[in-house]
Amino acid sequence: MSEGCMTLIPYDKREGIPLNVAAERAGKSPGTVRNWCIEHGIGRRVGGGQWIVSKVALAMFLDGDYEALRRYKSGDRSSDCVVAYFKREGLERK
Repeated sequence: MSEGCMTLIPYDKREGIPLNVAAERAGKSPGTVRNWCIEHGIGRRVGGGQWIVSKVALAMFLDGDYEALRRYKSGDRSSDCVVAYFKREGLERK
């Protein structure tokens, strides 16, 4: 994952899903999704090294919305294109 990537920061456990759940959503193997976490910054390791995938970042990645994903990973949580994904996942920011 790239330096300065803000995936799941700040951490909200409602946003994160385990690797196997993300793999089911994507229709891919857990290994593929883990590689996406590393290569595209859609998840990160938390406590004990378990991979947690951002529902928001996964949706952006699967939609091919790389501009929203770039903004999200840079820490932007207020642009309309990013907020739309939080809303879609039922994670409206307060």
